[in-house]
Amino acid sequence: MNWSVFEGLLSGVNKYSTVFGRIWLSLVFIFRVMVYIVAAERVWSDDHSDFDCNTRQPGCRNVCFDHFFPVSHIRLWALQLILVTCPSLLVIMHVAYRKAQDQKHRQAEGQGKLRLYANPGKKRGGLWWTYLFSLIFKATVDVVFLYIFYRFYKNYTLPSVVRCEIPPCPNIVDCYISRPTEKNIFTFFMVITACVCILLSLIEACYLVGKRCREKLSTRKGSKRDERLLDKDCCYAHGEQSGLEMGRQIFHGTDYKLPIAAIPTSSQKGTDAVS
Repeated sequence: MNWSVFEGLLSGVNKYSTVFGRIWLSLVFIFRVMVYIVAAERVWSDDHSDFDCNTRQPGCRNVCFDHFFPVSHIRLWALQLILVTCPSLLVIMHVAYRKAQDQKHRQAEGQGKLRLYANPGKKRGGLWWTYLFSLIFKATVDVVFLYIFYRFYKNYTLPSVVRCEIPPCPNIVDCYISRPTEKNIFTFFMVITACVCILLSLIEACYLVGKRCREKLSTRKGSKRDERLLDKDCCYAHGEQSGLEMGRQIFHGTDYKLPIAAIPTSSQKGTDAVS
């Protein structure tokens, strides 16, 4: 595995995620992927070889194992982690597509022209819908796999002994599962982390929708406020320029200010007296 490419993907996902998305990413890759690689694979590595039945009948042990373990935990978790992490890569691909389109536009129109996207990584337009779809898809995948685990393994637990009477077993056969307690602990750990990831995805989706609604409402309120100010200015200008004259009375607007007459100086008073 090329860890430099893996690190680049993680940094890209972390760059275009919200705070809740970064917490989700840390939870997935530390408490799910690392636990899966380091510990869980080794715990389930001997699930078939150490599945013992108290019979020597050929094929009985294989049939009973297939009946009680239709799909291994490890393979289900691997498929689940792949499907859960793919939508985050889809967001990175969408951002890369935006950057490529913006670069082509600038090359065709010239460097002085306006860019197609002021910030290609900002969640607006199609990228916002892509990000929201990725959150819903991740939560749905985790819910579906939790249901699958519950259907295959009742209450997410493994018994220490199972009774099998499927042909070619000659009678009721007791089969013993290796390390059931340890497997149950890891199963509950993965189930709990999956539930926390579902909760984080739903919280992040609600955060995105709520933030978008607040922006829409604030924009609408700002436009209405600008319209009211514009109407007020128009009424003020109309009141300054026009009045209603009836007989000898002139009615001015409500904002009309009376003119202040200039006070004559002493020299002007003397001149008036002489004249």
